[in-house]
Amino acid sequence: MTTPVRRGRSLRQRLLGYITSGVGRLTKAWRILINAQTTLLHALTRTRPGRSGSTGTRLRTATAAFNTALATFNRAAMAFAESWAATDLPLIYREGAHTTLDHVDRPNRLFTWTARHQAQVTALSAQYYADITSRIQEALRRARAFLRAAQDAARDTQSARFDAVALRRDHPLDTVVYANNAKHPVEAWASAAITWQTATTANTAAARTTFDELGTEWVEVRDGNGCGWRDHQDEDKAHRTLRTVQDALAHPTSHAHCIREFLPRLDLIGRTEIRTGAPL
Repeated sequence: MTTPVRRGRSLRQRLLGYITSGVGRLTKAWRILINAQTTLLHALTRTRPGRSGSTGTRLRTATAAFNTALATFNRAAMAFAESWAATDLPLIYREGAHTTLDHVDRPNRLFTWTARHQAQVTALSAQYYADITSRIQEALRRARAFLRAAQDAARDTQSARFDAVALRRDHPLDTVVYANNAKHPVEAWASAAITWQTATTANTAAARTTFDELGTEWVEVRDGNGCGWRDHQDEDKAHRTLRTVQDALAHPTSHAHCIREFLPRLDLIGRTEIRTGAPL
């Protein structure tokens, strides 16, 4: 077995910098939306139903401020999505490739942006850009629904008071809605999404580099004890098993916050009797 070479900080430490920065930038953009909701609710709480002139003026002013904040949120969030896809993910891919070469004491200059590497990172970037931008569009849709509900409540002269608590409860803009309709805090979603995208990109680069630059189709998997191969509960456990590069490309991670890592096995070049998934 080839002994991994350690050069400076580990890949996990280096990737943590990208993750921390990405989560911070994304949640900072979302904070614009969250603060806008709070500001609008405070403004409308001070609006007394029945005073049409005052109500109309305050409502228009508060609505205009909220719409301005929506535009600011959209610009900030989309700027992050574009920067993440176009700049950060290619850098993360390169980190994965270089670390793979470090593991077997090969020079980083062996990695170049070949057509296959470019195609691989382009596909990942396009997928993750679409994932993030779809969340941004959904957040804008929910924000506009909240605004309509807040406007209707502020115009309701039959109501004794403006119920800001109920509006925030029914329209929680500090959450992201998953496919099963479960609502998760923005910070939790951002952490899970950015970590998943980072780990998947780095591990995809590792698998691709193992085959293209190092000429072996076998990787050794390092993972959390008990972590399944396809998903966390899979009975096919991942840690300290041998997998083909094709399997590694198909399952670079199995769940959010996955710590999976691939090590190239140069000593297995040409071996045909090994089955993928074999334990060490």
